[in-house]
Amino acid sequence: MSNKMQLPIQLQKLGSRRFAQLYPQQNPQEEVVKLCALSDFAFRCLESQPDLKEWLINPDEQFSRAVPAPFDGLDLQNVDENQCNKILRQYREKYWLKVAYLDLCCNNPISDSIKYISLLADMLINSANMWAHAQTTKTCGEPLDEQGKALPLMVLGMGKLGGHELNYSSDIDLIFAYPRNVKTQGGRKPVEAQVFYTKVAQKLINTLNLVTGDGQVFRVDMRLRPFGESGPLVMSFNAIEDYYQEQGRDWERYAMLKGRLIGTPNPYWDEFIQLLKPFVYRRYIDFSVVESLRKMKLMIAQEVRRKRLTNNIKLGAGGIREVEFIVQALQMVRGGREANLQTQSLLYALEQLILNQAIDEQEAQELKRNYLHLRKVEQYLQIFDDQQTQTLPDDEQNQLRLNYLLGVEHFSDTLSDIEQVMAKIHDEFLLVIGEETVPLDTCEGAFISAWDHGDVSFLNDVKEQWQIPLHDFKQRLSKVNIGNRGRDILDKLMPVLLKQLSDFNASGETFTMVCQILNKIISRTAYLELLYENQGALKQLVLLCCHSKWIGEHISRYPILLDELIDPAVLYKPTPLSAYKDEIRQYFLRIEHDDLELQMEALRQFKQTHQLRIAAADATGVIDVMKVSDHLTALAEAVVDQAVNIAWYNTVKRFGMPPNTDDEHKGFAVIAYGKTGGFEVGYDSDLDLVFVHNHDGNSTTNGDKAITSRQFYLKLAQRLMHLFNTRTASGILYELDTRLRPEGASGLLAINLESFNHYQQTQAWTWEHQALVRARVILGQEELRVRFAQIRKDILCAKRDEPTLKQDVLKMREKMRTHLAKGNSEQFDLKQGVGAMTDIEFITQYLVLKYANQFSQLTVFSDNVRILTDAAAIGCITKEQKQQLIQAYIDYRSRYHVLSLNQQGRLVSRKEYQTDIESVSACWHSIFELEA
Repeated sequence: MSNKMQLPIQLQKLGSRRFAQLYPQQNPQEEVVKLCALSDFAFRCLESQPDLKEWLINPDEQFSRAVPAPFDGLDLQNVDENQCNKILRQYREKYWLKVAYLDLCCNNPISDSIKYISLLADMLINSANMWAHAQTTKTCGEPLDEQGKALPLMVLGMGKLGGHELNYSSDIDLIFAYPRNVKTQGGRKPVEAQVFYTKVAQKLINTLNLVTGDGQVFRVDMRLRPFGESGPLVMSFNAIEDYYQEQGRDWERYAMLKGRLIGTPNPYWDEFIQLLKPFVYRRYIDFSVVESLRKMKLMIAQEVRRKRLTNNIKLGAGGIREVEFIVQALQMVRGGREANLQTQSLLYALEQLILNQAIDEQEAQELKRNYLHLRKVEQYLQIFDDQQTQTLPDDEQNQLRLNYLLGVEHFSDTLSDIEQVMAKIHDEFLLVIGEETVPLDTCEGAFISAWDHGDVSFLNDVKEQWQIPLHDFKQRLSKVNIGNRGRDILDKLMPVLLKQLSDFNASGETFTMVCQILNKIISRTAYLELLYENQGALKQLVLLCCHSKWIGEHISRYPILLDELIDPAVLYKPTPLSAYKDEIRQYFLRIEHDDLELQMEALRQFKQTHQLRIAAADATGVIDVMKVSDHLTALAEAVVDQAVNIAWYNTVKRFGMPPNTDDEHKGFAVIAYGKTGGFEVGYDSDLDLVFVHNHDGNSTTNGDKAITSRQFYLKLAQRLMHLFNTRTASGILYELDTRLRPEGASGLLAINLESFNHYQQTQAWTWEHQALVRARVILGQEELRVRFAQIRKDILCAKRDEPTLKQDVLKMREKMRTHLAKGNSEQFDLKQGVGAMTDIEFITQYLVLKYANQFSQLTVFSDNVRILTDAAAIGCITKEQKQQLIQAYIDYRSRYHVLSLNQQGRLVSRKEYQTDIESVSACWHSIFELEA
């Protein structure tokens, strides 16, 4: 699509004059006239290679991305230096002319142009590398690996080249590395790898950087390499790894985020990428980058002022560099945990940040539009004369050119539009990075003194209970090496923390809990910076530790959860019950199927993150106890669902699928018992699960390593157990208890559903039928769900001998109480005491097993409250008994949750619950027809 405006007369005359000069015998061609008018560089290219005109305007050539390599068909060892230089420079001239034509005459999208230039640059750099390697081997031989294959020089493209976002007239930033320190073979005499690769690098740089009669390919900048200009030109993988581990600085992390290997992938690429990744992306949330970028921005601003740069659309406030800071800061903060952010491309990273909800979609789209607008203006400025400039023109001719290309009449309007774009970018920059010249809030002097002196007597309004934990914390701190940066940030953070604790009138116990968290993160400066940079997050930390010891313990165990404190709107708003499964699936779309280690960490982090949100809402009264259990149950189900998908993928990959199955119809179901089955999962609950399938033992899988279907489902269940019970850096997922399966611990881990039915019909004990009352399928295809529901109903509705049933239930309850109850005359055990929660659960189970033969509706639900409601409606118990039992159950569970959140066990004052205890005990004696 071409610009609809007429080319200004002054430019039209210039273009016509130049066309006549180039092609005196030809009639003017509008597009070529326009190109010559708008770009001095394009005119010089056509002057140098006039035959390119027909190729250029050929519609079949214009948008083709298939480009030949510069040295196609040539033996590189026979290409001398002069020939090499000429080929590369003419190639560059030809294709940069094409880009100029596409941008100036065809209105090519800027996102496409910068990617295309990067592709062309890759081709030129890789060609130069191959030529330099071939030339060096003529005298030195070459380093070989164990298989006798040549070890290549690895070329890391940095900056915009690395991001596939190269400017039209950019210099290129490169870093060189080589895989192994081995001597060359096949030369006049063997030389060390360092010597060989240095020679290759020098030739590569020279053939790109040298200015000849045909111009220059690229200005090559090597200052980003380890040790900068004083460092060696090339380094081995080991030396590079040592450098970045021991000496890598924050600005180098920022630069390395854009690092991308150039050329044809080889077996060493992945090794090199994995070597650099831990340096760039911390596994935890990393806010150290924000302060670093703020300092870098200050240095740039000072340089802009020093050089008196004006109208600079790259370095000025709201310029291109600020967009890069915004996106790369968010990438570096989150990229260690969210692998989809580990990309060199700014535009792709922006899309992923929207998906990860790290940036609002509308803001991101506006940022993208404004960034691309500035990149388009930059592209035009550089195409005018192939100069590396980002400064708006002050001469009339280039102002006319820019006006025309932007579709604007007057340069004042062009300036106004660009100023508006840059103002919007700068506003967003301030939100994410902050103003480099504005100091953060200072803390009141009393709190600074309290921290400096380790003495809270400075603070008259603070409890003396703080003194011991503060003293202990400072004592431990003296024995830990946290480095200068860690010490600096801690000295800034602690007075702010003391003030927050004071504002909440925190107890000594809360202070101790916060210190416990700090002890866990003290050697990870990034976490300290997170809390200091986000004082809202610090406030939430103190608030939640005041409310709940469990939350404090949870965060101290998994400091990665500190990230969740940044946004209170998300923190106190648990995911809707119906959305957990969808959210975990979306979360896992970012993770490769084959990365089992990352999947296991992701499962744990998903659970911990959502448990924290539920606990935060619970501790602050946003949701009630019944909803808390509903959320914890829905979360557990979602985790089980995703874990089954992971286990299925890995088992199928190894053995193939059983007959008549696919990813949606696995022939496999998970039955939940106990708290999970009854929608009553707590914060530290185990999951009581039983695995069943619908295949017979004779069928086999369809993989190369075929096994019987029975073996397949056993291996699937074993893999599930591994996913849940393996202790990783983030702990275990859930404690899985599968002892309720037929035959208990000695039985098969996964059993055919009809075998399960047979066992329940013929061998199961009464307590196993009691457990079945609270059982339900939480995962499985419809036919398995329907069949299990029928089996459960048949078992529960079976006619039983009532005296035997009563005796079995009472005997089991007494056995449990003897072994598990902890109360005494003063303290009441909420779970196992006489008249406690377990009594209510046994009453419910007894009612179902006694009356379901007459009233099958008692088998519909698996939770106590709804079963008791149905039992009263049918007349198995009175309405008064129902109300008493349900009220006591809710009272107990509510208190149990509060105690769990504060890790206070399950013992309470007996007097507090006397009414509930007496009500439940009376119901127990009445329902079991016992003497009081």
